[in-house]
Amino acid sequence: MIQQLSPTNPRPSGLSQRAEWADAAKGACIILVVLWHVVVKDYLQIDWHIGVPVPGLWGTLGEQFLPLRMPLFFTISGVFAANAAQRPWRVVARSRIAGFLYLYAVWLLIHTAILAAAPQLPTDRATSALGLLEQLTITPSNLWYLYALAVYFTIAKATRRAPRALVLVPAALLSAVAAAGLLDTPGNRAGLYQNLVFFLAGLYLRPQIQQWAATASRRRLALTSGAYVLALVAMAVAGAQQWFGVWTAVSVVAVAFGVTAAARLAHWSAISRPLARLGRITLPIYVVHMPVLAVLHRLLLVPVSGLGGSAQGLIVLGYPILLTGLVIGLSLAVHRGLLALRAGWLFALPGPRRVEAAG
Repeated sequence: MIQQLSPTNPRPSGLSQRAEWADAAKGACIILVVLWHVVVKDYLQIDWHIGVPVPGLWGTLGEQFLPLRMPLFFTISGVFAANAAQRPWRVVARSRIAGFLYLYAVWLLIHTAILAAAPQLPTDRATSALGLLEQLTITPSNLWYLYALAVYFTIAKATRRAPRALVLVPAALLSAVAAAGLLDTPGNRAGLYQNLVFFLAGLYLRPQIQQWAATASRRRLALTSGAYVLALVAMAVAGAQQWFGVWTAVSVVAVAFGVTAAARLAHWSAISRPLARLGRITLPIYVVHMPVLAVLHRLLLVPVSGLGGSAQGLIVLGYPILLTGLVIGLSLAVHRGLLALRAGWLFALPGPRRVEAAG
């Protein structure tokens, strides 16, 4: 049998019925992840000659979600991980730590092979055996979310008996130090350092986060969204992105907004249910979307760049949305195809029994 680990599973036991908001939040986050990669790795690489700054506007819009996307993703992962982190070391070590490291290593090798055939895609990749070893160990690749979960589970389990403040405060300081550029953060180490505090907050503060979601109101949505916008504007105007503590504080505001928005969205099932379904299958999208994007980038870059200004004008605004939808759809299709070929071992650590999700 295949051990079903990770974000592809149904929600863990112990969460209330309101957990659909958390799945919906994860669904929104994975869409934002793919959209950001589409914008910076494909859309902005196209030679647009339309006379209006639409591509730049898409890039600016994507940057506004940077304090929200991964901090919220890791907060929800921490919420879902709360039960699993209480299990014995031998269970956590295999089902979570080894499981996520296994997925990271398998897909790092796949990404390395496929991205070698698409050198024009601007993304981190190993180009030598030493570079591959570095990505496997100390400088995670684009798949760093999986690497981070293994590290975070180890930290959470090792510090489970310590006072929470003695764990959360150093994690917050690490986030602030990394965001301020006071640490060497090649590759994706910055994300690894900055998001530990959000995973731990989700894990330690699950009851409070669930209560925050359960009591979300229109007034709170207006307040948190306004606070997020004001924080972004103030940070941009002051050029404070690398001021100590600012990025982490803005991310906290963003998470408060994200949880509120996801909870309020549950009132519109036509939107929240599809997002929640997507949020329960984030793993295949996360690991497959970059190779899919690499292939599409290779196919589309020259033809789209060669279009006339009028033709480009018809597609420039909606191109990122359409390509994001296509990448997600193809990623899920690849996942279904691989499962049909009995390649489930690509999405879960092979093992004797099934365990519930952590991330």
